[in-house]
Amino acid sequence: MFPELNNILNSTPDSFKSSDFILVSDRQADASFLIHHYLSFYLRAGCKVCFLGLVQSFSHYSAVGQRLGVSLAQAREKGQLVFLEGLKDSIGAILQEESSQGTQHLSYLRSPGAGLKGLFRFVESSVRQNGDHDDGESWGPPVLLIDDLSVLLSLGVTVGAILDFTLYCQATMCTELQGNMVILVRCEEEDADDDEEGANLLQRGLVHQCNLALHVEGLPTGYCRDIHGQMQVWWRQSGETMYNPRKTFHFKVHDKGASFFARGTSSAVL
Repeated sequence: MFPELNNILNSTPDSFKSSDFILVSDRQADASFLIHHYLSFYLRAGCKVCFLGLVQSFSHYSAVGQRLGVSLAQAREKGQLVFLEGLKDSIGAILQEESSQGTQHLSYLRSPGAGLKGLFRFVESSVRQNGDHDDGESWGPPVLLIDDLSVLLSLGVTVGAILDFTLYCQATMCTELQGNMVILVRCEEEDADDDEEGANLLQRGLVHQCNLALHVEGLPTGYCRDIHGQMQVWWRQSGETMYNPRKTFHFKVHDKGASFFARGTSSAVL
C-alpha cells in the first residue's frame, strides 16, 4: 500500500469510495505495482477480494504482498481472498476434452468465440459467498481485481466479448453489491495499427466505463535512473459523463512501495 498515492486519490483503507470501477493501464512501462497496491489496500480494508491472476502466479503476488505487509496465504485461508490462478488452471482447461466444474470458468481457452460467461459466473459466485470473520462479522464490500485483462486478446477473445464481461461485472460488483473493481490492461505502441481487436481499442472502451483511470507510461525524454515513469490520473463523479482535467505525477518504484511527486519537482529533472 502506497500512502502517497492514497493522498493523491484522497482514499485510505478506513475511508474509500464504493461502487468505483478503477482502470489501470500502461504503455512502455509496467503498472503492475498499482495492482499490488490495490490488493494490499483492500485486504487491509477488510474487503472480500476476488482476484483473477491471468498473467502471474499466486506465489508471485504473495511474495510482493509480504513486502507490503499483507499475507495473501492467510487471507485466502480465512476466506477473504479468492484467487484464480490462470497460469496453473489453464493447462487442465486446455487438455480436458470436456468441460468439468473445475475448469468451466476457463472455457474460453478451448473456444474463444464462446465468450467469458464461465469466467463471469466464477466471479459472481466468489463475491456472493461472503463468508464471516472468526468473530462473526462479515467482510466489507466485495472487490474484483484483474491482472491483466488484455491478455485475453492474444487468446482469441474479442474486444466486444471482453467489454460485455466487464459490463456484467460492473453491474454486479459496483451497482448491485456496492463494491469496487480494479482492472489492468496493457496498451500497444502509440503508432501501432489500431485494428478492430487491438489492446488500444479495449483500453478506450474501458475508459468509457470506469470512474477513475490511472495510466502509467514511460518518460517522454527516455530513461532516467531516479524517475521510473509518469502516471496520468483522471476521474469523474458518479452520474457525470465528462472527466475532470488530467493530472500527471512522476513516480519511482521501490522494493517496498513507490514514491509519487508532482511533475518537475524532482531534482532528477530540474
